[in-house]
Formats: sequence, structure tokens, C-alpha cells
Amino acid sequence: MGEAGPLRHAVITGGARGIGRAIAARLVREGAAVTILGRNAEALERSVSEGAAHHLLVVDVTDGPAVARAFAEIDARAPVDILVANAGAAESAPFGRSEPALFQRMLDVNLFGTVHAAQAVLPGMTSRGFGRIVAIASTAGQKGYPYVSAYCAAKHAVVGLVRSLAQETARSGVTVNAVCPGFTDTDIVGDSLERIMATTGRDRDAALASLVRHNPQGRLVQPDEVADAVAWLCGAAAGAITGQAIPVAGGEV
Repeated sequence: MGEAGPLRHAVITGGARGIGRAIAARLVREGAAVTILGRNAEALERSVSEGAAHHLLVVDVTDGPAVARAFAEIDARAPVDILVANAGAAESAPFGRSEPALFQRMLDVNLFGTVHAAQAVLPGMTSRGFGRIVAIASTAGQKGYPYVSAYCAAKHAVVGLVRSLAQETARSGVTVNAVCPGFTDTDIVGDSLERIMATTGRDRDAALASLVRHNPQGRLVQPDEVADAVAWLCGAAAGAITGQAIPVAGGEV
């Protein structure tokens, strides 16, 4: 974005907090009209009232029919030019204690949440000859981590979806990419720190050190750094970038 042209309408799922809010705020600054989706009405309303987005809808991305209805309502207001499929969740357990229901939960939100949103916006994008779809995956979609096999499987599936869909849309004016953050300073990582502290008895600094050791820069990624990558992919200058899984991870992968 940033080039002269029509005002773009961006929709971000999971847009009220963390990476999603940082992306929404960045696209607002870039001049886009921004709609955020999520389950927590209070957090969504706070983001809009603080200027991080313009519009909101409360929806659970795992509910395919509800997502379709939400996007029909959004599209009636303004066609969607940019989709950032950011909604996600992470649960941890040793593989031997990872029940099928855990795998299903991770697939429902991380993979099918992306599928539902992409299926809702893609027909309009292709008919207009322009669109940007960015899935927020993870370095867990590019490598393995212990004790999060279900999450890794779901994020690998997201990357595979992106690569396949990019091939189908390559001549349509629509690009499809994934951004793959490493451990990022968000609520999800905060929850991970609490679990590490509870299960190992480490203090917060030691728990944090166990996470940032994966990053050669020795730190957590900041949400704004992820937002920078997304904003670039959404711009006209990135029209030749599609089917990519771009790590924002300090050199981890």
C-alpha cells in the first residue's frame, strides 16, 4: 500500500489483540479502511474506539456459516480487497497425551478459520482482478517444536494451503502469502510462559529465556515487526510475491 490508488478495504480476523491489532493499526496508518473480526466484543470495541480499526463484527472463525454471513454483511458495505487471516490458537501437550479433539481444535481455528475467510472473499477478489490474502502462520508451519504437535500440524497445513491457493490464483490479480512469526510478544506467548513456569518451577526470566533461545537475535519478535511484513505484502509493489511463507523470526528458520 502507500501508492496512489483507490482506498483499500482490509479485513483482519482475530484483529482485536496482539499481532492482529498491530496489523489493523498499521493498515489504518497506510490509509486502508479496516474491519476487524473476533469473538471478544469488548476487545474489538476497544480497538475501534482507540483508532486501531474502523469497523468490527463479532464472529467465531471456526463457524463456517457464521463467517460466510459476516463477510456478506461486510461486502455489502465495501468489497474486501485485503484479507489477513490472523485468528489462531495454540495448545500444548506431549504427543502421547494429544487426543484427536486437541488436533481438531487446532485445525478448526488455525486452518479452517483461514479456509472459511478465504472462501468468502476470493470470488469477489478474482472478479475485480485484485486481492491480497495473507495468512498469519508461524515458524511452527516451517519447522517442528516439541509438545505442540497439533499446533505445528495445523500451521503446516496453513502454509500448504497458501502455496496451493497461490497456484490457483496466480493469473487472477490475487496474491496469497503466509507470514510466519517466531515467538512474538503477545498474549499467546504470555500464556506459554505461564505454562512453563507452572510445569517447571522456573521464574519468568528463565521461562522467557527458554523461548527466546530459538531466536538467534535472543529476543521476542514485536507485533509491529510482523505488521510491517504484512503491510508490504498488501501493497501494489508486492504483486509478484505469491505462494511464499515469510519468516519474521530473527533468523530462526
